[in-house]
Amino acid sequence: MQTENVSLLFPLAVTLAAPFLIYLLRRNENQREAVSFAAAAMSFLAVLNLAPGVLAGKIYTYTLFTLMPGISVSFCADGLSLVFGLIATFLWGLVTLYNIGYMRGLNEHAQTRYYFCFAIAIFGAVGVALSANIFTMYLFYEIISVFTYPLVAHHQDEDAYLGARKYFVYLMGTSKLFLLPAMVLTYVLCGTLDFHLGDVVTGVPFPWKESPGLVTLTYVLYIAGLAKAALIPFHNWLPSAMVAPTPVSALLHAVAVVKAGVFCVARVILSGFGLECMDALYLGIPTAYLAALTIVVASIIALTKDDLKARLAYSTVSQLSYVIIGVAMLTPMAVNGGMLHIANHAFSKITLFMGAGAIYVAAHTKKISLMDGMGRRMPITFGAFSVAALSMIGVPFVCGFVSKWYLVNGAMQADQVVLLVALLGSTILNASYFGPIIYRAFFKKAAEGVDLSHYNEPAPALVAPLVVTSIISVFLGLYPETFLDFVRVFSGF
Repeated sequence: MQTENVSLLFPLAVTLAAPFLIYLLRRNENQREAVSFAAAAMSFLAVLNLAPGVLAGKIYTYTLFTLMPGISVSFCADGLSLVFGLIATFLWGLVTLYNIGYMRGLNEHAQTRYYFCFAIAIFGAVGVALSANIFTMYLFYEIISVFTYPLVAHHQDEDAYLGARKYFVYLMGTSKLFLLPAMVLTYVLCGTLDFHLGDVVTGVPFPWKESPGLVTLTYVLYIAGLAKAALIPFHNWLPSAMVAPTPVSALLHAVAVVKAGVFCVARVILSGFGLECMDALYLGIPTAYLAALTIVVASIIALTKDDLKARLAYSTVSQLSYVIIGVAMLTPMAVNGGMLHIANHAFSKITLFMGAGAIYVAAHTKKISLMDGMGRRMPITFGAFSVAALSMIGVPFVCGFVSKWYLVNGAMQADQVVLLVALLGSTILNASYFGPIIYRAFFKKAAEGVDLSHYNEPAPALVAPLVVTSIISVFLGLYPETFLDFVRVFSGF
């Protein structure tokens, strides 16, 4: 049941106002950072306020203005919207606390610009989450790309500009070359860009029986244009963006950018094409195979990286495809598992990146080979990191296990042995590249001549957020219905 609700604009208004208040209060750093905390809390509560109605089966909509028939700036709140919206706004507050410890701890330059762009990126993420049509989604998708560029280039050295340039060319290039034409084709074929809300089976009225070739081309353009999802071969921007400060990496990998990518893929497949069209044109399984290839290849590359952030980056490339492989398998268990992984991956991966940043601030190293014995000097940091790593591996009682359980069962429902092997094999690969980090930190002695006595836990502002997110990862493993209820309301499975 769709209901018009103007309160959909409130989280957008708050996240839009925040960056300008940050700029106005730039001379007082405490007030400047307080804006981010206040805006994060207000926007989270505004999104949470929609939850009871959504869980009761309501779909909230609001059209801001119409450009022409079938093209408008419109917003909606359904189960899938709230999964992404709640994550983005909740984690914004935690990352702000972490930002303070990291940016001040390293005495980083241009902090006002940093917080300004950070806030607008969250505005873009909330806009994507609440988009009711492809046009609105496209606008906010591009806002994220534009305002994360200065964050990736923050250090303003040669490596930063090179990484940011690749980041920008990949994301803006693919959106202009592929996503924009896909949107035009959708309007020509369907006469509207509105998502089909409340039913994942039917989708937008694509003429897939009359023009299967054109509909297939449109779908391929969408998958290629949504490069934020980091599917091979459009994944290379993500490791290159690791030149950014670690909180930005956390933003890229857990909150805004990549989550916007896989969210958009899920929205386009489920609320755009619909399961009926996807199955009839045999679009799902080839997409799932591409995701499976991404999972395995990225995991193998991660094994070769000694730089902790680089290993985590390729881990993200791999883990994102869990969402896509689930949605593309088109079976109830797989679809639910894929969408659930949007939330589960967010909390675990942000813990890993915040842990990497805390280690760098405390020990000024990114090399895994130099972390022998550090876990005994920084047990809280490495303990939280280890919990998140176990989630990525898929160990029971941590949230990553729940996602994989659904995905594995979904692969069996789809009778796809290749995808099942890829999912199970990725678990072994995950253990292979996370296990040595935990082993080195807690069980290996420091190399001869290396003195670890001056290493200690970093500032509480750095440690507290990653402890919270690691605890939430366990909580979501024990109580998966926290987000699973939203997923089921959306999918109907």
